[in-house]
Amino acid sequence: MAAAAATAPGALGILQVGRARLVAACCARLGPGWRLSGSWTVPRVDPATWARGWTPAAGGAAWRRGYSSEVKTEDELRVRYLEEENRGADLKERVKMNSSEVGPFVSKIRAVINEIANLPVPTIAAIDGLALGGGLELALACDIRVAASSAKMGLVETKLAIIPGGGGTQRLPRAIGMSLAKELIFSARVLDGQAAKAVGLISHVLEQNQEGDAAYRKALDLAREFLPQGPVAMRVAKLAINQGMEVDLVTGLAIEEACYAQTIPTKDRLEGLLAFKEKRTPRYKGE
Repeated sequence: MAAAAATAPGALGILQVGRARLVAACCARLGPGWRLSGSWTVPRVDPATWARGWTPAAGGAAWRRGYSSEVKTEDELRVRYLEEENRGADLKERVKMNSSEVGPFVSKIRAVINEIANLPVPTIAAIDGLALGGGLELALACDIRVAASSAKMGLVETKLAIIPGGGGTQRLPRAIGMSLAKELIFSARVLDGQAAKAVGLISHVLEQNQEGDAAYRKALDLAREFLPQGPVAMRVAKLAINQGMEVDLVTGLAIEEACYAQTIPTKDRLEGLLAFKEKRTPRYKGE
């Protein structure tokens, strides 16, 4: 397991543990204790990070205002990613478990994936290698997925006489539709990048480069597009989309109205108008 890499202020920071990567276009400090281990432990965040942005909430993590688009310290990074050779669960580890251990183990997997899904910043899964089973479930929890054409991904659990347990039965149908999701889960089919793009599982497919990080580079390009925007606006836009997709249109529009209202009293909104008037780049602070 690798530790968080050192980086200069304003650089694209990394948090890595091996191969399918998660890029978070985030403006908050994520401490070096925040990681995914090979056994899928729940993310750990250092106390300073809790004080700056994370607050515990039932069913996952919540976010407080208090993050900025301006990097102030060496470990307050604009982008972090998690890197994992994401074949999914370690089957050699799983076979040693007795039945009473499997349930809590899968619950921890589900908790980790839900933490990713609930991050209040855009997240991008960059799949350059394998994302099978839990690996794909982790990618499905991200807002956007990009992959190399040579990547392999699928929910293959039915081959092992189980079903996806980290949200795959719920997030895959929401991503590509119920009928096609059933086909892929029932068949345990593995898709390459081109096939995944054809069914709408990923947004972008890239020819793999010599370094083996084509999807990661695309994810960073997308993250750089997201980073200049107002942090509060990004947070509530994601909230409006996620919650709106679970309800009817009338209710969804009401959610949008409530989320829009959160941006009206912010200093960032006034800064955006002033920057437009003065023909300069806005300096957002997430306030």
